[in-house]
Amino acid sequence: MNEFEWRRQLRDLRQPLAPQRDLWASIDAALDAAERTQASAHAPRPVRHRRGLVATGLAASLLLAGGIGWRLLHAPTAIPVADNTASSTRWKPSDPRLAGAAIELDAARMELQLALQQAPDSPALQRLLDRTEQQQAQLRQLATRAG
Repeated sequence: MNEFEWRRQLRDLRQPLAPQRDLWASIDAALDAAERTQASAHAPRPVRHRRGLVATGLAASLLLAGGIGWRLLHAPTAIPVADNTASSTRWKPSDPRLAGAAIELDAARMELQLALQQAPDSPALQRLLDRTEQQQAQLRQLATRAG
């Protein structure tokens, strides 16, 4: 078979082709069946079932409101951060390359201290705070070496 025969066959494929049987009858029947199924699925529910849904929704709303109220009553009050540690004093190196890192580490340390006030028994927060303070000490050593 050569290229010209392939092109002729491709042109023949562009011609409209009538189906061997009428498809509309089966499509119409399928649509009617789907409509009947959908109508039966949306049949009105008994009043008893609706009352149960309303009661469940009301109970969930009251539970949510009670939980929010309880959280507001027992929320920890803000405790000022004590500035008695040497690492809590703000330090800004003269080298601008180190100044940005100093600001970021100081902000991270302050956020970790606030988080520890809310969860004082958290070993993960304490490890993060220790690591941040170590990084601040390393940054100070770099600044003193840099001059």
